[in-house]
Amino acid sequence: MTLLNAPEYNNRRETLNRNLFIGAVVLILLTAVIGVGGFLLGHGWFFSLLPVEHRINVFLSTLEAKDYPKAYGIWMNDPDWQKHPDKYDYKLQRFTEDWTTASDWGPIRSHHVDISKKDGTGVVIAVRVNDNPKKLFLWYERSNGTLTYSPHELEY
Repeated sequence: MTLLNAPEYNNRRETLNRNLFIGAVVLILLTAVIGVGGFLLGHGWFFSLLPVEHRINVFLSTLEAKDYPKAYGIWMNDPDWQKHPDKYDYKLQRFTEDWTTASDWGPIRSHHVDISKKDGTGVVIAVRVNDNPKKLFLWYERSNGTLTYSPHELEY
């Protein structure tokens, strides 16, 4: 093909190509911002740890409402735990004591989930409880959905 028999200029096609290119660049930049933003804000790549943080938030809100049987079900990841209470060594009475009188924070009156990080088979979640400067670190086990106190502390 030479310049003498080149196809005619098609303005619609050029506009479409330009708009597709701009859309692709915006999509790539938006994906990068969301992916890295979630990591930098402490919620995992692409905010992947938000479901775990929501579970911790529900758990602590249940403790604030003093609904200890429901909170125990969330802790054990077994909402029907009352049908088989002998299945667990960690009993409801001890759980209630651990979250009220035996706690370093006392009964939960307020909370804020600060940050979460994947670590091995679970997720470590840092929570500010009752406006106490000392953080509470909880562990979410991804394999079975149970909660426990974290063996690790996050530095941030």
